[in-house]
Amino acid sequence: MPVKNRFAELHDEITAWRRDLHEHPELLFDTHRTSALVAEKLTAFGCDEVVTGIGRTGVVGVIKGNSDTSGKVIGLRADMDALPILEQTGVEYASKTPGAMHACGHDGHTAMLLGAAKYLAETRNFDGTAVVIFQPAEEGGGGGREMCEDGMMDRFGIQEVYGMHNWPGRPLGSFAIRPGAFFAATDIFEIEVEGLGGHAAKPHETVDTTVVASQIVVALQTIASRFADPVDQVVVSVTSFETSSKAFNVIPQRVALKGTVRTMSGEMRDLAETRLKKIATGVAESFGAEARVDYVRNYPVMVNHDEQTKFAADVATKISGSCADAPLVMGGEDFAFMLEERPGAYILVGNGPGAAVHHPEYNFNDEAIPAGCSWWAEIVEQRLPVAS
Repeated sequence: MPVKNRFAELHDEITAWRRDLHEHPELLFDTHRTSALVAEKLTAFGCDEVVTGIGRTGVVGVIKGNSDTSGKVIGLRADMDALPILEQTGVEYASKTPGAMHACGHDGHTAMLLGAAKYLAETRNFDGTAVVIFQPAEEGGGGGREMCEDGMMDRFGIQEVYGMHNWPGRPLGSFAIRPGAFFAATDIFEIEVEGLGGHAAKPHETVDTTVVASQIVVALQTIASRFADPVDQVVVSVTSFETSSKAFNVIPQRVALKGTVRTMSGEMRDLAETRLKKIATGVAESFGAEARVDYVRNYPVMVNHDEQTKFAADVATKISGSCADAPLVMGGEDFAFMLEERPGAYILVGNGPGAAVHHPEYNFNDEAIPAGCSWWAEIVEQRLPVAS
């Protein structure tokens, strides 16, 4: 079962779709052009049902097989949104939207799933139903959560769900996967430190929030180094430090900190949140200041299900000859919400050498399209085989 010949025939067409999407990136839930294009193509392919507006701007297409003695329904999911990054690729189809670009390859994911949908609608060589899911707002907006909260799984009777992400640095068209915890839970926090501002020449008359906040930043690193078991995974990063005054001679009244916490288990997630709050408020109090903490649990740990992971790896092996063991990834992925509702698996497909995702020089490698399309199509055909 190598790469399907049909996708070699469709390669130029799918590449054209991908590059059009790349030229017109859209952020979070504002994927109006992308969603409309997806819905238009799914309708043209002859999908049995095309539904828009799920999870605000999500699109779902239903493709019925030539038979349905199994009653099984498989979901395939791709993300559609871009990132708020100024593109620096220099390609002729570079972003036409200032300050936005497809720096994570969601244009490739969408194009590949469209290619698979076209093939499945043409052939229908399976027993059951395939549901193609095009999701907005993966990049921090929780579009997967919103599609689930809109009742997508029950509405379309989805029993299993599968997703894919391109991976720069992996050999082109190769695959990697792991069972269990795969991508990290990603939480965000804001800490506002309130002190007593004043003249920089009279620090003894102030409660210097810059010093207090700096101590908090350093102390938060002890969550990983002194509170967490060394064999567990936790990353605490303060990514923004902003004082209320920008003057050279003013000690600011307030400092605002922002950051993220990445963990791989519920226990570590609880520990990190508890310690962060206690450290921030305790350090501030020791200096005579006050710290207010807003901690938001964002994406949960993305956990691949064992049976579906083995199946996904077997399909990948038949396409590319092998499927590697993927490492843990401390990045977040809101496909986690779908895997909390239904068993399934998430796989990586190699993008070849090049810039990493979320980099202004990143570009999806169109030569990965046949492998990605084939994997999605074979997930359906192998999971829903036609009775002999």
